Amino acid sequence: MLTNRDTLVLADFVNTTGDSAFDDTLRQGLAVHLAQSPFLSLVSDQRVQHTLRLMGQPPGTRLTSEVAQEICERTASAAILGGSIARLGSQYVLGLRATSCTGDVLDQEQVQAARTEEVLDALSRIAGRFRNRIGESLATIEKHDVPLEEATTGSFEAWRAFSAASTMLRKNDFGGAVRLFQRAVEIDPRFALAYSELGFTYQLMNASSRAVESNRKAYELRNRVSERERFYITATYDVVVTGNLERALQTCELWKQTYPRDLQVYGYLGAFLYPTFGLFDKGAAAAKAMIDIDPDFAVGYLQLGFNEQFGGHLAEAENTFRQAAERKLEMPEMAVQRYDIAFLKGDQSAMDRETAIAASPDAGDLIAGRQGYVLAYGGHLSQARAQALNTAAAASRSQEPFKAAIWRIGPALWNGFVGNKSAAAEDAAAGLGLSMDRDAAYGAAFALALAGESSRAGSIATDLATRFPEDSEVRLVYVPVIRALIAVDHGAPEQAITLLQAGASYDFGTPLSSAPGFFGILYPVYVRGLAYLAAHQGVEAAREFQTILDHRTTVVSDPIGVLARLQLGRALALAGDKAAARRAYEDFLTVWKDADEEIPIFRQAQSEYSSLR
Repeated sequence: MLTNRDTLVLADFVNTTGDSAFDDTLRQGLAVHLAQSPFLSLVSDQRVQHTLRLMGQPPGTRLTSEVAQEICERTASAAILGGSIARLGSQYVLGLRATSCTGDVLDQEQVQAARTEEVLDALSRIAGRFRNRIGESLATIEKHDVPLEEATTGSFEAWRAFSAASTMLRKNDFGGAVRLFQRAVEIDPRFALAYSELGFTYQLMNASSRAVESNRKAYELRNRVSERERFYITATYDVVVTGNLERALQTCELWKQTYPRDLQVYGYLGAFLYPTFGLFDKGAAAAKAMIDIDPDFAVGYLQLGFNEQFGGHLAEAENTFRQAAERKLEMPEMAVQRYDIAFLKGDQSAMDRETAIAASPDAGDLIAGRQGYVLAYGGHLSQARAQALNTAAAASRSQEPFKAAIWRIGPALWNGFVGNKSAAAEDAAAGLGLSMDRDAAYGAAFALALAGESSRAGSIATDLATRFPEDSEVRLVYVPVIRALIAVDHGAPEQAITLLQAGASYDFGTPLSSAPGFFGILYPVYVRGLAYLAAHQGVEAAREFQTILDHRTTVVSDPIGVLARLQLGRALALAGDKAAARRAYEDFLTVWKDADEEIPIFRQAQSEYSSLR
């Protein structure tokens, strides 16, 4: 008998039919069926591949009984589940056999299928028997036991294409996966799970419009999946399609209660939802749950590390990434997080080390983007812009227009913040020429508003509100922030302060725009500070800018982190505290001691500081 804390290693099926169509499809089908169970936990494919590397085996090694047995031992799993299919005349015989890591037989099941199209149904029946025999309650089996042909597809050929696509996806062959997922939905246009995975693949390719289309179709067909898949499809629909994050959070909380050992729900909570609301402690707890379920899941360590960092716990974040390295786990994003931590600690040698070891294109692009922000933070805008343009050009050469747009938006924002209005408008227009995706449009509109291009910024805000009527961040952050900047520019700071009230619950979170482009974090707080300054409310303005300084581990190298020191000085001077104002100006001018001399805000700061002495 197994417990709900045990894990199973799913071995490859032994196929003696001579028909290669069964080679991967049956294992994939069994994995999907067993994933319905809140009781059972399979060792993930990611963990299997990681363990194979530790065993000195190449990726894609067949999981024979011997290989599966070693994986079972290395992952401290409870059992190995292996299947078989053979011909018996014109029929098929499917077998299922569960053994302990030491080879003791725990359960054996067998069932027949009259023809190929009945194999998936037979697989469902044998899996249901197994679940009952190894200790799962009849109540949960009855509630979570949708036959594969109902939860996926009744077409074996569609399932075969889906299974092959899933293999391509695990190999990071996104183009091959897309073609096969598309083949699956062509064969069965009601194959919801295939649409869902197609949407996920498009997301990995930064093809947002296609991801939206596929995920919307999956949502329309969500009644043709198991409950677990329905949770996933519904949460994805609200994160990717509608942007209704409050509803997505409700779905994920219920999903977590129903499937407390499902990695995907913790991934959504720890990466997209809790951090967006600034709930970094909850994000860290979700990541720890992922690590508890799968100690070799690199994403868990990444999410734990960045939630710890954003929550102000740098030492804990460093330790998390150290633990990941000890387990030989690495992702491009980890190098970026380590780079950010090194910046926050003022450790230039560690920053250089992360830059040097970021050999993969993904890590290299991300760190190159960060380098632009670091240069801008120090007031080296000419170098920062050149760095950003090089990164954008590389993305364009790779035919990634969204990424190219995001890298062009950086200089637009930096120049807007420091008063280089024409340069800000030029770079914003260049970014919009590459992509009008949600986050690129927001960044460009923000820069245009800073540049005094109120009409163009307002038009983009209206367009965003029209295109994304349910989107939480668009409704509560993006559009109000753009309109608040416009109001400040038009001499209506009180209106700006009112506009920013609606999205207060998002003030300290990491907006989704910060994932690809690293901009947007605490921007509502910065704009509120500017509004209070314009309204001649020095004490209130000082409070907002001090808040940014108090959240340095969240802002990291975004230039508002250093500009907040200058703005704090202005606010304190306005409030009559000249001594504190001088210290704030000195803090800013120390960071910008080697800044580009022609930057307008730099010259203003030097003049203002002189008047305070």
